[in-house]
Amino acid sequence: MFKRRNFIAGAAMVAAMAAAGPTLAQSEAFDLVEDGHLTVAFTGDMPGSGWQDGRLIGYDGEIMQRISERLGLDVAPALMEWSGTIASVQAGRVDVMLGTMGWTEQRTQIMTLSEPIHYFRNGIMQSVDTDWDSLADLEGRTVGTITGFSFVPELRAIPGLELNLYDTSDAAVRDLLAGRIEAVIGDPPVIGYAISQNPDWGMQFLAFTDNNPDFPLLTGLGQTVFGFNQADDDLRQAVDEIILEMWSSCEMAEIGARYGLVGDVWYSANGENFRAGVDRPEDYALPECSS
Repeated sequence: MFKRRNFIAGAAMVAAMAAAGPTLAQSEAFDLVEDGHLTVAFTGDMPGSGWQDGRLIGYDGEIMQRISERLGLDVAPALMEWSGTIASVQAGRVDVMLGTMGWTEQRTQIMTLSEPIHYFRNGIMQSVDTDWDSLADLEGRTVGTITGFSFVPELRAIPGLELNLYDTSDAAVRDLLAGRIEAVIGDPPVIGYAISQNPDWGMQFLAFTDNNPDFPLLTGLGQTVFGFNQADDDLRQAVDEIILEMWSSCEMAEIGARYGLVGDVWYSANGENFRAGVDRPEDYALPECSS
């Protein structure tokens, strides 16, 4: 039976943590689902996350695997559909969730969110026979996306758009290939990876060219983050320290290259910084690859 551990306080623990640094000694202080383990909710949608040979893989997954090792923790995998990941964090059934999740102000109200692990711009998965790259191109069309995605309300605001919701990216793409919908708005890394692995589909991904303040989640700078229970902010802070180190060494880009995330768009904070003054200080600056 898993249990939630009580936070260990006291002068002895503080001294031990100071001596050992933010690794094994610090991990003993976290309120974890299972002793010595970081329980991670993930979707299994590559290139974001997967599980192979006892390790997390994928872009999000490999970063979290490295973080857990630096914290002196083993990963306990919790594979689930996207719709269950955030609820599992809130309920304390897992320690952290990942799945190419974008930062939104709404999510800061229900979770504590990490530093970004990469940036992205949303766009449209569609046939190579079309060239839709704007919100106007979606007007009057049948479009699929995933239940729980932050930009669903913005899609509903596009005139005449008929929206179909799916539990997984695979289900949405199957309907697109079958002609039951005309486009899919999904995770850019997941969509791009799927297209690259299946050239016979005859599909392409075009990023939105709009920069519309009324549709900030669809057309603005996206930040992929990890989500933690609000009671576990000590864990989030320790993870953030490691994430910032990985940005400073450009480790993020080195990992990303293995999963098709090549190019400055993934590692340059080129866009409005929505987090300053929300879940970060007013003078907060987004991290970037320094080399």
